[in-house]
Amino acid sequence: MTLTPTKEWWTAAEIAAQALPDLANSRQGVEAQAKRDDWRAHPEHARKRAGRGGGWEYHWRLFPSRAQRELIGRATAPTSEGGSTGREDVWAWFDGLPEKTKDKARCNLRIVQEVETSCRAMTKNLAVGMVASQHGCSERTIWNLYRRIEGVDPADWLAYLAPKHRASSKKGVTARASAEFFDLLKGDYLRLGPHSFTSSYERAVKICKAKGLAYLTPRTARRWFDQNVPRVTQVFAREGEAGLAKCFPPQIRDRSTLTALEGVNADCHKIDVFVQWPGIEKPVRPQIVGFQDLYSNKILSWRVDLDPNKVAVMSAFGELVETWGIPHHCLFDNGREFANKWLTGGVPTRFRFKIRDDDALGVLPQMGIQIHWAQPAHGQAKPIERGFRDFADRIALDPRFAGAYVGKRPDAKPEDYGSRAIPLEDFLRVLDEGIRDHNARQGRLTDTAKGRSFDDTFAESYASAPIRKATPEQHRLWLMGQEVRKLHRTHGELTLHRNKYWADWMNEHAGEKVVARFDPENLHAGVYIYSLAGAFMGMSECSQKVGFFDLVGAKLHAKVKRQRRKAEKALLDAMRPVSVQDIAAELDRLPQPETPLVEAKVVEMAPARHRKPLVQRSLPVPDTAADERLKVFTAEFGKPKPAPEAKTETAEDRFRRALDIERRSEAGEPISEEDAEFLSRMQKLPKYRAQRLSYDSWGDQAIN
Repeated sequence: MTLTPTKEWWTAAEIAAQALPDLANSRQGVEAQAKRDDWRAHPEHARKRAGRGGGWEYHWRLFPSRAQRELIGRATAPTSEGGSTGREDVWAWFDGLPEKTKDKARCNLRIVQEVETSCRAMTKNLAVGMVASQHGCSERTIWNLYRRIEGVDPADWLAYLAPKHRASSKKGVTARASAEFFDLLKGDYLRLGPHSFTSSYERAVKICKAKGLAYLTPRTARRWFDQNVPRVTQVFAREGEAGLAKCFPPQIRDRSTLTALEGVNADCHKIDVFVQWPGIEKPVRPQIVGFQDLYSNKILSWRVDLDPNKVAVMSAFGELVETWGIPHHCLFDNGREFANKWLTGGVPTRFRFKIRDDDALGVLPQMGIQIHWAQPAHGQAKPIERGFRDFADRIALDPRFAGAYVGKRPDAKPEDYGSRAIPLEDFLRVLDEGIRDHNARQGRLTDTAKGRSFDDTFAESYASAPIRKATPEQHRLWLMGQEVRKLHRTHGELTLHRNKYWADWMNEHAGEKVVARFDPENLHAGVYIYSLAGAFMGMSECSQKVGFFDLVGAKLHAKVKRQRRKAEKALLDAMRPVSVQDIAAELDRLPQPETPLVEAKVVEMAPARHRKPLVQRSLPVPDTAADERLKVFTAEFGKPKPAPEAKTETAEDRFRRALDIERRSEAGEPISEEDAEFLSRMQKLPKYRAQRLSYDSWGDQAIN
C-alpha cells in the first residue's frame, strides 16, 4: 500500500490543469510561483524534461502542503492488503489529518488495546462483546477495526486506524463557471485598495449577467479564490510592498556578542516641537542627528540643525570620537547627509553621487572604520529608530513644551497647535536633559541591559573593551569639509566656491588635482591642501574674499529592490489577466435600468404632539435598601467562616506580575535580574501575548 499521487513529476502546464489549492491555474502563474519559491534550487525534486520541447518538471513534494494533501486525497484510500509496505506514506498521510480525525484514530486504538488486554482472561469473542458494550459501539465495528490492522505491526496501528473517508476521493457535483468570470473576479479584487471581496464579486456577476455567462455563488467563489490564489499574492496585490513585507518574519540579530563602541549607528529625527530659530520668522521643527552605540543602545553624541546635513553629521561624529573613541563599524542609511564624500568618499558601495577614481578618501575610510548601509526609514535595520520613539514620547511631550507640540501626523494635531514656539536655548537645554535621562533610565529589558540602564551597560563593557583613540592629526579630519579641485595650470591658484587661495609653494604643483580641506562655516579661514593619496602638502590663505556660502544640502532617498519583490510582481501579473481599466469599461457599457417611482397606497396621519408640563414634580419613592440589608444580615449571621486557603500563584497573578515589571521598566525604576528573566520568559509565551492583546483592548475585564 502506498499513499502517493498517481504521478510524481509534473510540468507547469500539468500543474495548472489540476487546479490545486495554493497553486496558480495557468502555466505562466505556475512558472512565476516556481521562480519565486526557487523550486529549481532542489536538484532532487526539479529536473529538465527529456524529449521534444524541453522545459522543466517538478516533483510533487515541492507543492504547498494543501496541494500535496489534495493530490494524496485523490489517490486510493489506505488498506491493509499491501502488508507493511508504504508505512512511511501512511504516517505522512496521518500527519496531515485534522486533529479531530486523529482523536478518532486514538479512540479506535484504545478500543483495540482493551480487547487485546481482555483476551488474556477470556476468548476474543467475549472480549469484543464486553468492550463494545462499554464503548457503546457494535461488535461489527470492532471486527472492522481488526480487519484494517491485519498483518500490520502494532507500532503502526494508530495510522491505519484513522477513518478511511479522509483518504477517499471527493464526491459530488462540482460547480462550474465561465473562465471570464474568474478573470473578472481576479482582475477586480487583485488591485490596491481596501475593497471587499463581496463588492468585487458583485461587479463580476453584474457583467456576467449582462453577457449571459455562468458564475459561482458567493461562498463557492470565495473558496475557489482562496484555493487558487495564494494568500501572499492577495496581500501583495491589495497592500503593495508594505503588505508583502509583513508576510515574512523579520531578521533577528544578536548584539550580545558585541562590545561597547565596537559598532555605532546614526540617523536623523525630526522632533515634533515648534522651535523659534534665530534669524527665521516662522517656527520650525529642527532635525536631531544622533549616534548610538549598538551594544548598549546609549546615545553617544548628537547635534541639532534645521535640516539633516553633512556638517551636522561631521560635528556629531567628531564629538563621538573626541569623547569616547574611534568605532570599528558604522551603520548608516543611504541619505545624502551620511553618504557624502566628506564622510564616506572612496567607499565603492556608497550608492550616492558619482564615484570617480580621483575621489578623495572620506573621514571614515581614512580612520579604518568599516561602513554598513541600511534601508532608510526601516526601524528594524537601525536600532536608533527605537530610541527616537522614546524621544517622541518623553521629550516631545515634555510639559515645558506644552503648546509647541505639533502631533505625530498632520491629521493628529492638538487643539493648541501653533500657539507657542520654544526658544532655541530652552529647547537645547530640555533636549540635553531628556537624552541624559534616556541613557540613565533603569529597567531596560534588552538582551545586554537585563534590567540596567544604557549608561551602566555601556560603562561595564567600555571599561574592559579595547578602545582606539584619535591622534591630533585625525582631529583635523572631521572638523573640515573636503573638495577635489584642480590647481591653476600656470600659477597654481585654487578656486573654491568663488574664493581664491594661493601660497608660494603652490607654483610647484600647478595643474595638479588636490584635496582642499576647509571649515564649511568659515571659508575665509584658509584651506589645508592634501594630495589625492592623502598626504598633507601645506596650508593656503584666502587671497580674495567674496563671502560665505552655505554648503548644507540634504534630501532623503531610499531605493531598495529585492528578488522576492520582482517575483511577486510577475506572479501578480499572471494572476490578474484582466486589468481594472477593462472592468471599469465593461461596467460603463452596461445598460442602466430605470427604476420607477413607487407611490404609497396607504397614508398614515402623523399623531399630534402632546406638550409636557413646564415643571415636572418627582413623586416620593420609598427606600427599601434598609430591608434588603437586614435580610442579608439575617442570612449571613451565625454562618461559620471558611478556613483560609493556601494562596498559590495563578495564571492571572503571573500576568499581573509581568504587567508590574513592564510598568516599573517604563517608569525608569530599577528591576532585578530575576524579574527581567521572568518577563522575558513570559513575553515568549503565546498565551501571555494573547492576554496582553486582550488587556490592551478591554482592560481588566478581559483578564478577570
